[in-house]
Amino acid sequence: MKYYLIAGEASGDLHGANLMKQLKEVDPAADFRYWGGDLMEEQGGILVNHYKTRAFMGFIEVVLNIRTALRNIAACKKDIAAYRPDAIIFIDYPGFNFPVMKWAKKQGFSTHFYISPQIWAWKENRIKAIKRDVDHMYVILPFEKTFYEKKHDYQVHFVGHPLLDAIENRTILSKETFKAQHKLDDRPIIALLPGSRKQEIAKMLEVMLQMKDIFKDYQFVVAGAPSQDREYYEQFFSSEEITLIQNQTYDLLDHAHAALVTSGTATLETALFNVPQVVCYKGSFLSYQIAKRIINLSYISLVNLIMDREVVKELIQTGFNPVQLEQELTLILSGIRRAAILDDYTTLREKLGGAGASATTAQLIYNSTVKE
Repeated sequence: MKYYLIAGEASGDLHGANLMKQLKEVDPAADFRYWGGDLMEEQGGILVNHYKTRAFMGFIEVVLNIRTALRNIAACKKDIAAYRPDAIIFIDYPGFNFPVMKWAKKQGFSTHFYISPQIWAWKENRIKAIKRDVDHMYVILPFEKTFYEKKHDYQVHFVGHPLLDAIENRTILSKETFKAQHKLDDRPIIALLPGSRKQEIAKMLEVMLQMKDIFKDYQFVVAGAPSQDREYYEQFFSSEEITLIQNQTYDLLDHAHAALVTSGTATLETALFNVPQVVCYKGSFLSYQIAKRIINLSYISLVNLIMDREVVKELIQTGFNPVQLEQELTLILSGIRRAAILDDYTTLREKLGGAGASATTAQLIYNSTVKE
């Protein structure tokens, strides 16, 4: 069968690639066409558009690039119409996927949404579009099933979190090999995960890098996003001071002692590697003021949201400053706070269920498409 997938960022590329791999297991004749990235391209098929060309962050930034976004949406619809897939799989990325999804449903295509948009955080009225335009929804967080089915009378499939698959299936690099490969010394590693978009990387690194001269018994390593070139990072630090590692975030987390992490999927990845962390976020003033007024959440990190309590400290906007960051980083490097976080991570993993999200979703998509 023919599958058309749409992912809009690095995490979507990762989960899309794992889903494609499993679809090939249940459907050896699977043919793919997609908007995604390098990892999806490794699985075969045709990459129509790379997510790097669509990496806009924040309310204001999206508005400034609205014409480009509209052109991309029109191009995507045209490409789908020419391809005539048996199933369209939307992977998160609601700003782009929702208008395409609405059009696709009207055209009679089978619509599948993998990794629900966070309508429980904001824009809850999007449930109307989902109920109207999505034939099958696959959710990855345990509380999402209750949200959809109990609150909105919409049946969904809870498939578990695909990060468990990605982490379980990775190739493990020994600490000795990892350190030798990147010329690291024997000091414990503090990983810096400043995000994937240029605007957030600049804001995050400005404060994160100030910790280097305070915690001299540790070495700081920046996780470079696959969406950015090495040259972009080099304006913030020299290679003699800080090590930059690209496309090896999991290897870095595997050997990190602690981490400073920009809010997003990376907070959950860090927890699943059992690395104590401080969650950080700072956006443009206007984007933050808008978000503060329309997002109704007690926490911004997935770790705290899933646990429904503060497990990891969140430093947001003005709270993300050198004084606060030094204080919180000190607390997670050793002692009671560090031990408590590690204990909570065990409970977090239990809540997420076991691995197998990609395989479960692939089978459900295949079965439903065959029936249709």
